[in-house]
Amino acid sequence: MMNSHVWLNGSLVEPARAQVPFLTSGLHYGIGVFEGIRCYAGPLGPAIFRLPEHITRLIESAHILGFSRLPYSHADLMAAVTDTVRASGHAACYIRPLIYLAEGGWDLTVDSARPHTGIAVWPWTTFLAEDAKARGIRANVSSFTRHHPNVMMTKAKIAGNYANSVLARTESKRLGFEEAIMLDAQGYVAECTGENIFIVRNGTLITPPAAAILEGITRDTVMLLAADLGYGVAEASISRDALYRADEVFVCGTAAEIAGLSEIDFRTIGSGRTGPITRALQEAFHSVVTGAHPRSAAWLTPVGAPVTS
Repeated sequence: MMNSHVWLNGSLVEPARAQVPFLTSGLHYGIGVFEGIRCYAGPLGPAIFRLPEHITRLIESAHILGFSRLPYSHADLMAAVTDTVRASGHAACYIRPLIYLAEGGWDLTVDSARPHTGIAVWPWTTFLAEDAKARGIRANVSSFTRHHPNVMMTKAKIAGNYANSVLARTESKRLGFEEAIMLDAQGYVAECTGENIFIVRNGTLITPPAAAILEGITRDTVMLLAADLGYGVAEASISRDALYRADEVFVCGTAAEIAGLSEIDFRTIGSGRTGPITRALQEAFHSVVTGAHPRSAAWLTPVGAPVTS
């Protein structure tokens, strides 16, 4: 991971200076919120995908976690992300803003502590295997249940929540799969470890209801692009066996983008490769993030442009 500068509490600093002391309560208890954002290379230079929406969700996550006051506004954080990417010199990169409990908090409350804010960027390769988009990936239904919304705040990207994802994905990788599908407490499909999930049945896209999942920004993008392409989109409960009989299944997220599932629990899905509707969405998504789609202008923030909230 190469990183030329890190934005920390209002200043760009060398990575060696962007250190978290061992005795930091946010580190010990997982008390922090974060975002994963992508910057793509395009004809006008680097551009950040749906930056305002990501910063809105970051601030909302902090509010859900209980931070009563943040030192930076939406506009401040937008500018900080853009400044950090610009300073990095990367044409394409992954961006990680993090707001974490830094001073105090040892009494297990957020009110006794002060949050710090950092932003790092690094060159992006792939989250899944290089050929995953074409061939599809193998997944299994995890033995770990996705967080119940009355146990953890599922609408927030809270750092500690991801122990659930780490347990599930580690188990799946050790079993020879590439991703884990997690069920909710009622036994219906919820989401994957870092992605939302869709099935395709008779030309219609179906995705789990928003109530108990993290509503991904890529999920929203997919739903809008699918409608643009003329496909029906519905939110409905999905049973485990509905996955097996689907014409196509795909996952989507900032890191994974859009990836088809070729196999679930040793059962072939559709043709056993990424299906035609998933491929159409992959192509539309690539067009959007590289500046060649009618929606690109609204969804891309050029790194060299002035930033407004």
